[in-house]
Amino acid sequence: MSENQAYPVATLCRVLGVSSSGYYAWSKRSPSRRARDDAVLIERIGAIHAASKGTYGAPRIHAELRATGRAVGKKRVARLMRHTDLAGVSRRRFVTTTVRNGDQRAPDLVDRDFTAEGPNLLWVADITFVPTWTGFLYLAVTLDAFSRRVVGWAMATTLHSQLVLDALNMALATRRPKDVIHHSDQGSQYTSIAFGKRCRDTGVRPSMGSVGDAYDNAMAESFFATLECELLDRRTFKTQAEARMAVFEFIEGFYNPRRRHSSLGYLSPVDYERHHTRQADPGAYHAAVVLRPLLKMRPGNVTANTDAGTTADLDQALRAPACQTRVGRDQGTGSARGTNKGTGQDKEDPHQIT
Repeated sequence: MSENQAYPVATLCRVLGVSSSGYYAWSKRSPSRRARDDAVLIERIGAIHAASKGTYGAPRIHAELRATGRAVGKKRVARLMRHTDLAGVSRRRFVTTTVRNGDQRAPDLVDRDFTAEGPNLLWVADITFVPTWTGFLYLAVTLDAFSRRVVGWAMATTLHSQLVLDALNMALATRRPKDVIHHSDQGSQYTSIAFGKRCRDTGVRPSMGSVGDAYDNAMAESFFATLECELLDRRTFKTQAEARMAVFEFIEGFYNPRRRHSSLGYLSPVDYERHHTRQADPGAYHAAVVLRPLLKMRPGNVTANTDAGTTADLDQALRAPACQTRVGRDQGTGSARGTNKGTGQDKEDPHQIT
């Protein structure tokens, strides 16, 4: 009997109704395959949970595992998370600060129907505050209802109309919509003359919900609830610069490109839009995802920047002959293609990308 053992093994086995030989056989047995798999899975679950900054629960971690090719059941993920005391965060109702002005309100073009058949058909917008030790910062966001992607956002120390104008201008610059509905509450920033004029000048159709009803702008309220639950409730910001950086990292580094949404089939907003583009227009998807990176690698003739202003360059490249859209095509004597000196004809490099 060891020093740390209060009772002999034989006594314990007799009380528990098991044989001593069975106990010793069990203690020397190597872990089962299931136990070994669980150990590997627990490590992976912990890594995903940490990468989400502790926000993901079992459903999103399960979706992340499936996306990486790991076939596992939701109940098993939930069981292992309970075993390791891992849990996601739960959203609470978010309190917004809205100063209403109903004199210049736009009609409600949405009527609580936030479904959209594609990107840039319906945007939703709202304002909230971010507390810091040096005072409040105000955050205005514009989301695309199709993908829940934050397409425009801005922060300021005051609740002036310029705040929502900056968020709208960012959305217009990055998305370039043709006929989009912009839905918000009746805050004075959205009913201001400057905001209305900007909407008219850019062809944006303003829409506003009723007074005092969060359900009329439920999608924007839902985003703020996520922001509070997954960021603001879990951190304290000493300076406004620290808060600005945290919000930037949350939106651009996590929420848009990586955070999985149950309403999007557990895809992130960026992946959901990419999937839609691939389904709706395979040619455009090939150009955006395949050709743009290849063209950036090319020396010379066509500048294929990924910025929004280079669409014409990409179109030019797509219309060019196949020999002009090769990576590493003939550039004089330093060529990736060889020349058949005996016949004077070019011969293809087998490693060349066409």
